[in-house]
Amino acid sequence: MKSISISPRPIIPLLLPQLEHRYKISRLNHRLPLLHLDSAGRSLLLMASLNNHNHNHHFRHADSTASPPSSAVAKISHLKAVVLGDAPASEEDDVVLPSHEFSRQALVPSQQKYLEMYKASIENPAGFWSGIASSEFYWKQRWGDQVYSENLDVRRGNIKIEWFKGGITNVCYNCLDRNIDAGLADKIALYWESNEPGFDATLTYSQLLQRVCQLANYLKSVGVRKGDAVVVYLPMLMELPITMLACTRIGAVHSVVFAGFSSESLAQRIVDCKPKVVITCNAVKRGPKTIFLKDIVDAALIDSANKGISVDVCLTYENQLALKREKTKWKEGRDIWWEDVVPKYPTSCDVEWVDAEDPLFLLYTSGSTGKPKGVLHTTGGYMVYTATTFKYAFDYKDSDVYWCTADCGWITGHSYVTYGPMLNGATILLYEGAPNYPDPGRCWDIVDKYKVTIFYTAPTLVRSLMRDGDEYVTRYSRKSLRVLGSVGEPINPSAWRWFFNVVGGSRCPISDTWWQTETGGFMITPLPGAWPQKPGSATFPFFGVQPVIADEKGVELDGECSGYLCVKSSWPGAFRTLYGDHERYETTYFKPFPGYYFTGDGCSRDKDGYHWLTGRVDDVINVSGHRIGTAEVESALVSHPQCAEAAVVGVEHQVKGQGIYAFVTPVEGISYSEELRKSLILTVRTQIGAFAAPDKIHWAPALPKTRSGKIMRRILRKIAARQLDELGDTSTLADPGVVDQLIKLADT
Repeated sequence: MKSISISPRPIIPLLLPQLEHRYKISRLNHRLPLLHLDSAGRSLLLMASLNNHNHNHHFRHADSTASPPSSAVAKISHLKAVVLGDAPASEEDDVVLPSHEFSRQALVPSQQKYLEMYKASIENPAGFWSGIASSEFYWKQRWGDQVYSENLDVRRGNIKIEWFKGGITNVCYNCLDRNIDAGLADKIALYWESNEPGFDATLTYSQLLQRVCQLANYLKSVGVRKGDAVVVYLPMLMELPITMLACTRIGAVHSVVFAGFSSESLAQRIVDCKPKVVITCNAVKRGPKTIFLKDIVDAALIDSANKGISVDVCLTYENQLALKREKTKWKEGRDIWWEDVVPKYPTSCDVEWVDAEDPLFLLYTSGSTGKPKGVLHTTGGYMVYTATTFKYAFDYKDSDVYWCTADCGWITGHSYVTYGPMLNGATILLYEGAPNYPDPGRCWDIVDKYKVTIFYTAPTLVRSLMRDGDEYVTRYSRKSLRVLGSVGEPINPSAWRWFFNVVGGSRCPISDTWWQTETGGFMITPLPGAWPQKPGSATFPFFGVQPVIADEKGVELDGECSGYLCVKSSWPGAFRTLYGDHERYETTYFKPFPGYYFTGDGCSRDKDGYHWLTGRVDDVINVSGHRIGTAEVESALVSHPQCAEAAVVGVEHQVKGQGIYAFVTPVEGISYSEELRKSLILTVRTQIGAFAAPDKIHWAPALPKTRSGKIMRRILRKIAARQLDELGDTSTLADPGVVDQLIKLADT
């Protein structure tokens, strides 16, 4: 094969010293591999020389049990690649390489730089993180000699994680005042785009600070003090991040509840955290639909009062585009219009300085059963970690316009709509409406309008827009885009390629991030410009994160493997407890694998060291003794050219123990047919094996999703099991009518 050497872009299956024993190769003694492409630019040959060895040796991934090869040279199999910006990524391409132009300007321009920083973060986490904290953030008082303290082993006592304890700071000050002092007063902090095209607004950093201070002063006037809880039930208006920052400024603990939860769910959260104030708006438009949020809050406040928790103040913003105030139900003495009181307060407000380990916010996560878990994040570590992960994972530049489609009711909206971007002085886009309203081209219309450069969204939305067809994308320029991102679930390779090829024009790297509400920020993620990307892989750990793949007995697995994803040692953004239930915190996250944080996710690591998330381990189906992740089956199904989307659940099976039940949405214009059913099953059999073939294909015109795009698998499990009287709350669905459609098609 004719090889053409290009600038060094190595794939090195060595992450750092604590992993080197697995590969039996010393990272410090080898030079960077060279990448070689064949004359067609398609076949990648990864070559490395150690010491003064010539390039006739190939680099391979050494077996963890093998002794170092006498030649001190390792070999890896050939991979096919495409270079960023050169051509679309096809199914034949194993990796997408960063271009020289992109890497040259990247914050982390090479694997070597990543490895240097990662090594430093693991070998000396105190020095690594204290260096960032000291140089990039304002502290009224520095922490003591001990940067962090941890115990992740339940056998040694209570679980405890602390970072920068004794350090005094304030997140709002670092988001706003610090950036204004640095000369960003007139920089756009927030662009806001209404659900209805043609309505928008902007706030500079100085204007945002004034609005935040007015609300902070109002909250103090009604008795909100440091440590008090404030429940926030707002849609994606500018008033949502304003409220979060106002709470932070005065040391109050905000608990944002996704404005799609039912009154019962909202009441549960009110009862648990006992807020001084609830902040909402009268209504919101999502697409053509009006959602009467104030009515939901009214019902929740009645419910919580009946359970002994009364709230004296309900501050309500009049969202005039959705509903006029005269049509809003009202309770005198409790309900107060935002516009009538907040603008009257001073535009400056003293900062409440807090300890790094003081609470910042509560965010409730709900499972299919049981009491919601109040995840508690504290101030200092979360601030440093979210800002740093945002900066490097998106290769942030001061000129970027950043849009994350997530709602602030979820952790993504906290870390990567509000805090992470603002701590970096970014310009942020907020969009109130539905991504396909008034048509599936709305996202790209918004991208062109605001010249968005970084676009961060969920695989569910990618697949939905993919189903609508390329023409809704290609009618817009999208030339401003330079980095794409994926969050919320593993993105299957076919959706990754569509996102890369069609949306990004084959020139934008994709930061396919894995993290959780509990982790506070990214844990495993590509760094644009550094690592070659494999479609569907989250690649390698972020600085300071030590992922471990363990078997059922908790034994760490080396090299190529699959198992339970755990993390050893703490990181600054880790949550500290479950509010009011530390025992549940320890039992859920630390008892399953003592000494480790258990993520609840399954993960595979391939022979090149890349991580592939396989979904929740409770989404693993045991078919005749074969354990198969639902995400793996879903990925196989959506690789079929006539399948737009799929969701897989397990059902009881008399013979196999569990069977595989697949809900499948065909591509637009494709009819349900027995031929398609057989073809889909054959695709899974071919890609995974006969044992993974679905027992049932359930045709789905659409899947039940929340308005943020999350598939409600709990409902799918009940439909599959025909437990239709146990469907539970469906009020958070974007389209509750989908459930009835699925039930009608159950026997089709």
